[in-house]
Amino acid sequence: MVRNSLKWVSYKQRKELALDLKAVYQSPSEDMAKKCLDDFSAKWDSQYPMISKSWRNNWESVIPFLAYPPNIRKAIYTTNAIESMNMGLRKIIKNRGSFPNDEAAIKLLYLALNNMSKKWTMPIQDWGKAMNQFSIIFGDRLKLDSF
Repeated sequence: MVRNSLKWVSYKQRKELALDLKAVYQSPSEDMAKKCLDDFSAKWDSQYPMISKSWRNNWESVIPFLAYPPNIRKAIYTTNAIESMNMGLRKIIKNRGSFPNDEAAIKLLYLALNNMSKKWTMPIQDWGKAMNQFSIIFGDRLKLDSF
């Protein structure tokens, strides 16, 4: 949502606007987030009305994240590695055009993932704290011995 919102903003105002949006998605509760979004709207709607409108239209997708503690939110927001992986897989498939059979496509994806995984050296910040929160919230579904 943030990245999509910032594509409409002039370069000079991005930092300030991003800080105001940060107050919305880092709020401790849904009520605080709504108040921050109202404050954001009051400040920025004269220049960029489509941003707050977009956030309000997608509010039901935003608020589930507010139910989690900050450590889990940070892990959820860390999507760059996932986006990079998806882009790499799409690029490989697009460059080939067609495959003789399903097995050839699966082999190519497997090899691509193998090569990509060698580049994954950066750990998620505060992963230990996030795992602790995951175990508290999802203890019955999380197998800690596998980590």
